[in-house]
Amino acid sequence: MEIYNKFNMTVEENIFVAKRNIVDYIYKSARLEGLGVTFPDTEAIVNGGTVLGIKADEVVAINNLKHAWQFILENIDYPTEYPLICEINRYVGANLFSNAGYIRSIPVTIGGTSWRPQLPIEVDIREEINEVMAIENSTDCAITLMLALMRWQMFLDGNKRTAILAANHEMIMNGAGIISIPVEHITDFTIKLVNFYETGDMQDIKQFVFDTSVDGLDMEKARKVQTSTVSFNDWKKQIDDERAKNEK
Repeated sequence: MEIYNKFNMTVEENIFVAKRNIVDYIYKSARLEGLGVTFPDTEAIVNGGTVLGIKADEVVAINNLKHAWQFILENIDYPTEYPLICEINRYVGANLFSNAGYIRSIPVTIGGTSWRPQLPIEVDIREEINEVMAIENSTDCAITLMLALMRWQMFLDGNKRTAILAANHEMIMNGAGIISIPVEHITDFTIKLVNFYETGDMQDIKQFVFDTSVDGLDMEKARKVQTSTVSFNDWKKQIDDERAKNEK
């Protein structure tokens, strides 16, 4: 397995990509959580519109994702550590579930498996996060963090949404792109995620995420195109020179 940085953008370029496609990323996260919204529904809610036939808690969940994305983009200069991850969950869970932003103190169950995560202990979680963040490659680090957070189930709810946002905070601050699970791959991802929960072996799902779910722009190629493009002033001068030549 080889995980590398598919994209090498500046932080500003990566933020541009995130903002340009934010509705798509919110939509995919919502679908991963089982929310019954369409892309047009998501776009309308993000833009402050009213959508008929959508449950109130789904509207809240979409708006929470919007605010959580805004939070990570506004705090991209800060390290992806325990306090930031907890704050992401606070945004994700606002007005949806109790104790959002605090690690859970009660057992939880996982759909599709009899496996049960252990109760999180703050000192252990902090240490495990630090170990993950020591991974040198940015994309490898972010994917590992995302999957680890999903399996730890730190919070009462919203763990997958929180994990994806935390991973993208790390991706963006290093110009490595965006992690977003495509809707057509959600079923396969979920199957692999349950297997990861049960076995603790993330190699298969990590490669799957890397192969299918890392998004971005090849800005190096874009820069080459930009530098080879004739500027407006040069183009204008060429035409003026041609006209002057023809008038003689």
